[in-house]
Amino acid sequence: MEMQKSERLLSLDVFRGITIAGMILVNNPGDWAHAYPALKHSAWNGITPTDWIFPFFLFMVGVSVAFSLSKRKERGDNQTKLLLQIFRRTVILFILGLISYGFPHFDLATQRIPGVLQRIAVCYFIASLIFLKANTKTISYTAGALLLIYWGLMTLIPVPGVGYPNLQPTTNLAAWLDRTIIGVNHLWQGTRVWDPEGILSTVPSISSALFGVLAGCWLKSKTDNAVKVVWMFVFGNFALLIAAVWDMWFPINKGIWTSSFVMFTSGMALLFLGMCYWLIDVKGYKWWTKPFVVYGTNAITVYFLSEIGAILLDLIKVTNPAGKQISLGSSLYNSLFTWWLSPSNASLAWSMLYVLFWLGIVWILYSKRIFIKV
Repeated sequence: MEMQKSERLLSLDVFRGITIAGMILVNNPGDWAHAYPALKHSAWNGITPTDWIFPFFLFMVGVSVAFSLSKRKERGDNQTKLLLQIFRRTVILFILGLISYGFPHFDLATQRIPGVLQRIAVCYFIASLIFLKANTKTISYTAGALLLIYWGLMTLIPVPGVGYPNLQPTTNLAAWLDRTIIGVNHLWQGTRVWDPEGILSTVPSISSALFGVLAGCWLKSKTDNAVKVVWMFVFGNFALLIAAVWDMWFPINKGIWTSSFVMFTSGMALLFLGMCYWLIDVKGYKWWTKPFVVYGTNAITVYFLSEIGAILLDLIKVTNPAGKQISLGSSLYNSLFTWWLSPSNASLAWSMLYVLFWLGIVWILYSKRIFIKV
């Protein structure tokens, strides 16, 4: 735990805060069966606003890498010490991810190994190493090369046991690799056949972070602010165009994090960040930003705690008026919302209440200038 000292662009915290608030919102509906379609992930090919959230956060991980490591890189700080710090943070993030999926039983036989925080850890580690060792041109080439390599692997290599390359949920190369290396007992519990944060699909997700690194380097440059924003919008729209074309051969798909998905979400992230930067840091429209700044300055902390909180709400049992044992979460949900709202609105209202609850928790931390870093 440490006090925040350095000056930072407010738009970065706002963007990060909006992303984390969105992540908590979509992860915690009152009733999955009645959640609005926009608040669910796409079933397979295609994209919903919910699918933007995780790649947006990886993009911001890359932006943060550029801002946090650039001075140390320029000063020529001790590389061994810096690498140890990066490795330490990576390990902590990965362990937090394992805890969030294993809590409270920690059954090693069925412990999920991949996950959201685990992917953040891997992307942070590799993006940091590349940033320290390469210039922006090399970083951009690396990001592009990873997307092309992944495209080739997924569409050209026959899947063992299937005999031909394909992009179906259970028979694609990434799913086969996850089952072969990780094992079905350690994959996402929704299927135990493939994992949305699996091994091979982490390759293109590194590009999501690297595009964020490039955006961070651009924001740190001495270029005129208006010029910065113009080029962010130009490259953002160019990325969307590439995604639309690539989608015809490699469909936009979050489940396997396709290269077209990376280009689409990176383009959207660049547009969104450019808008936040222009409105907040250039034009000074800051009156609306405080809740998101509060979320953004303790982003990993509030995400982790919200996941543990959701598990506890499901584990703690209470007796309802009918004498039946139900979860505390279900009891609160029914008592507060289901009796007067439609199923979809009740589900959304619970999600929003959960977001506001955790906003209150991190607001206390923020008011005391406590920023928990991993």
